Amino acid sequence: MARGPRARTAPDGIVVVDKPAGLTSHDVVARMRRIAGTRKVGHAGTLDPMATGVLILGLERATRLLGHLALHDKTYEATIRLGVSTVTDDAEGDVVTVASAAGVTDSAVAQGIAALTGDILQRPSSVSAIKVDGVRSYARVRSGEDVDLPARPVTVSELRVVDLRRTDDVIDLDVVVTCSSGTYIRALARDLGASLGVGGHLTALRRTRVGAFGLDRARTLEQLEESLDLVPLADAVAAAFPRVDVDDATATTVLHGGRLATDLADAGPVGVFAPDGRVLSLAEPAAGVLKPLVVFS
Repeated sequence: MARGPRARTAPDGIVVVDKPAGLTSHDVVARMRRIAGTRKVGHAGTLDPMATGVLILGLERATRLLGHLALHDKTYEATIRLGVSTVTDDAEGDVVTVASAAGVTDSAVAQGIAALTGDILQRPSSVSAIKVDGVRSYARVRSGEDVDLPARPVTVSELRVVDLRRTDDVIDLDVVVTCSSGTYIRALARDLGASLGVGGHLTALRRTRVGAFGLDRARTLEQLEESLDLVPLADAVAAAFPRVDVDDATATTVLHGGRLATDLADAGPVGVFAPDGRVLSLAEPAAGVLKPLVVFS
């Protein structure tokens, strides 16, 4: 009996997409499923539709890395408008207040920026994907509820103004932000405007880096449709996490989910590699052992 064509098997690895404005992260995942010919695609770290830049996708076994990659620090280029606040804290929401920023001095802006740098408590934007009693916060807001999410600790290691422009009653700030996972850039815009008494919101956002992967590695969807530029699984783990190499006997233990003794300090995940360069697992040092987080059988 004649057999039909064999099903296409997508490779394991990550794709770094330069997301365009107007698409959700889920839209990009759907496009990649068609490009790569697999349903097994996910993303690490959501970008809002208005945002552009680095969006990491995982294919096949690399989807198991995504939760860990999403925890890495990130860098953004953003534009903050002072003098106008919106319901979503960005340009896609309705205007809530308008106040002249003409009297806000450069010195006051610098002081406000400094106060939002370092380890801070940040209240996420109410129009976010955070769940409240099982329902996304943005869904509650759109249904007419008032949602006030609790503040949580984040780290803003860099918040730097690269340009300040004054036009009539508003100030536009171009900034570079490097921050921990879970930081909302539009909340920084909101809080800066609130501290200056004039309100503020985000008008543009471009993510330039997630962990080890920056725009230099990113490709547009159109480029990826021409050629699927994928970082193989082992290369992705080696780039994103510290590396531990083991011998063949130990590799067998790792592939069976065994724990390894280690003198590594308790820290974030490390990639464990076989002598032939295969990535075996992602593991976490804890109490003198490497505890497996993900095993790539």
